[in-house]
Amino acid sequence: METHQLVQAGKPVLLAVSGGVDSVVMAHLFYEAGFSFGIAHANFQLRGEESERDARFVEDLARKYNVPFFIQAFETADYAKQHGCSIQVAARELRYTWLEEIRHQQGFIAVATAHHRNDQAETMLINFCRGTGIAGLHGIRYRQQHVIRPMLFATREEIESYARSHGIAFVTDSSNLEDHYLRNALRHRILPALQEIFPGLINTLSENAERFGEVEMLYQEALERHRRRLLHAKGEEWWIPAQALLLSKPLKTLVFELFKPFGFGEPQIPDIIQLLKTQSGKQIFSATHRVIRDRKWLIIAPLQATQISFQLIEDPGIRKVVVPGLKLEIKQLPIEKAVCSDQPYMACLDADEVHFPLILRRWKQGDYFYPLGLRKKKKLSRFFVDQKLSLLDKERVWVVEDADHKIVWVVGLRIDDRCRITEKTRRVLRLEARMEQPFEKH
Repeated sequence: METHQLVQAGKPVLLAVSGGVDSVVMAHLFYEAGFSFGIAHANFQLRGEESERDARFVEDLARKYNVPFFIQAFETADYAKQHGCSIQVAARELRYTWLEEIRHQQGFIAVATAHHRNDQAETMLINFCRGTGIAGLHGIRYRQQHVIRPMLFATREEIESYARSHGIAFVTDSSNLEDHYLRNALRHRILPALQEIFPGLINTLSENAERFGEVEMLYQEALERHRRRLLHAKGEEWWIPAQALLLSKPLKTLVFELFKPFGFGEPQIPDIIQLLKTQSGKQIFSATHRVIRDRKWLIIAPLQATQISFQLIEDPGIRKVVVPGLKLEIKQLPIEKAVCSDQPYMACLDADEVHFPLILRRWKQGDYFYPLGLRKKKKLSRFFVDQKLSLLDKERVWVVEDADHKIVWVVGLRIDDRCRITEKTRRVLRLEARMEQPFEKH
């Protein structure tokens, strides 16, 4: 506890105690060392009477040490079914969520679990075999946010030996003896075979985990420099210069680390690298984001609905309209009172040339208008190319269309020449837009 500075002296810790030898020895050590602690027991109700026996045992243990006791019974099987996950995942999610609630509500400084060196070795091997970045190779950390693992210094054999020599009673979970769980199969079959070849394997893997943890610190420092160089935040999007990334080394590792936070996995790395070499318009999707090749950039953007939205503006008396990403203020004024600006997010139109009702809608293919200063029509798709809008900016474009199906304003970009203010204008329709993410021209 002192070596790894896990908690401040005198601060209470919530111990997660199952009743097995590891967590019971941890509770014994906390008591003998004079720490302030409470005990929490999660009853997953998966082993019938055995689960109830464990709960009673841990409650008696808390009474013996005269410490606060917390218990919760979970419908673990139902939770797994509802969330489409395994029993192990369900139990872990339920347990840690509940422990954090108790910690926060009762004022415990941390939650302690009894993971030890054998757990560390098993986790490293599982992560290595499944495929992982360097973060998976440091295994279990002594501290992760409010969760501490003070037993990582000891092997399972040392813990069991300590329990025997001190006459410490505990209960045995029969499911730990079965091999149909991955971790149990590794524990009972694979690790013993490896230990016959490498007798000090558990300690070696644990020491390697600490080394990898230190290596990861250096790795993350270097990676952060690349992130600052390559990732440019623009609202909810991240823009990466394609050529700069393509010339970076090691390319595969950088692509993996840069795109992993956005839901892209190892199998998609070759596709993303190929995207660096293709033309604009190509996209790759994860569950939460997409990567778009746009001219000189790769753009990482959240997934959004692509259907066209619209809002009807029935008459000039409507003062404000709100649609996703845009607020529109509307005023109709006499020419002598109209204060206009040449800013792109304000449109001052000849009110007599704009016929209500208006529709504020997303642009669509085939739309055209007469850009201010140009007496002939132009398709919006061509106009966007001239404006050098990115693919994502094009998706965010709104237009105001009047009752004659005339686009009077491409919002934030250009008004229609047919609605411009002239010397004959008597009334001004002023539209002012506030966009969550302004356009950027490239």
